[in-house]
Amino acid sequence: MEDLTPRQVDILRAIIQEYTETGEPVGSEILEKKYKLGISPATVRNEMVELAKKGYLKKTHFSSGRVPSAKGFRLYIKHLMKTKELSTTDEVAYKNSVWDERNESHRLLQHATKTLAEKTGLLSLSATNLGDVYYSGVGNLLSKREFLDLDLSKNLFELLDEVAYWERILDRFYKLNEEIMYLLGEEDFRDPVFESCASIFGEFAGQKMKGIIGVVGPKRMYYEDLSPQIKYISRLIEDIMKEQGI
Repeated sequence: MEDLTPRQVDILRAIIQEYTETGEPVGSEILEKKYKLGISPATVRNEMVELAKKGYLKKTHFSSGRVPSAKGFRLYIKHLMKTKELSTTDEVAYKNSVWDERNESHRLLQHATKTLAEKTGLLSLSATNLGDVYYSGVGNLLSKREFLDLDLSKNLFELLDEVAYWERILDRFYKLNEEIMYLLGEEDFRDPVFESCASIFGEFAGQKMKGIIGVVGPKRMYYEDLSPQIKYISRLIEDIMKEQGI
C-alpha cells in the first residue's frame, strides 16, 4: 500500500463496501454522505481520480461513478478486510454434512460441494488432480444481477464441464503456495467476459488425491465471510482424506 495515502485507503475501503452492498458504481456524493469521510465531495472526486490512475478503480461506460478493479479488490483482501471467525454452529454443520460420506472420496466431495453452495448462496465447485469436477448451486447465480448477463452465464456454465480448465487452475494454485486463491475478473480468468466474476478456492491433499474446493460468484462478494468457510471446508476434506488414506 506504499503508493496510497491513508485518505486514499479510507476512500477505497468505503467504495468497496458500498459497491459490494449495492452492485452500483459509486459516486463521491454517496461516499461523503454515508461514510463520513470528513472531506468535501470535490476532494473525494479528486482522490477517486488518483485511485483510478493508480489502477485501483475503474470507470464504467454507463455512470459517472467508479467501481473497484481487480487490483483494488486484491489490495482490500490482502491488507484491509477483517476476516470473520467461522461460528461453531457452522463448523458443526459442515462436518455433519460430510461425515457419513468420509469413506468414499466421490461422495465426500459431492456432499461437501453441495453443502458449500447451500451455506454461501453461490455456485460451489471442487476439482481433483484425477480429473473429477463437482459443482452445485447453478441456480444461486441467477439471483445475482451480474449473471443476468447471458454471455457471462453461458460462458461460465460451459466452463463448468471443461475438466482441463479446472486442472489448469489446480496447477496454478500449487505454484502460488498460498492457503487461499482468489480469481478476480478478466485478470485471472484470462477472458474479458468474466470481468464481473470471481472465485475463492482452498486446497486439500490426501495420500492419493489433491484438489481444490471453493465458490464462484460476482466479484463483489463478501470475502471476509466466505474466506473462512473455504478455509474450513478445505481443511476438513484434507483431514478426512488423510485419516481415511484417500
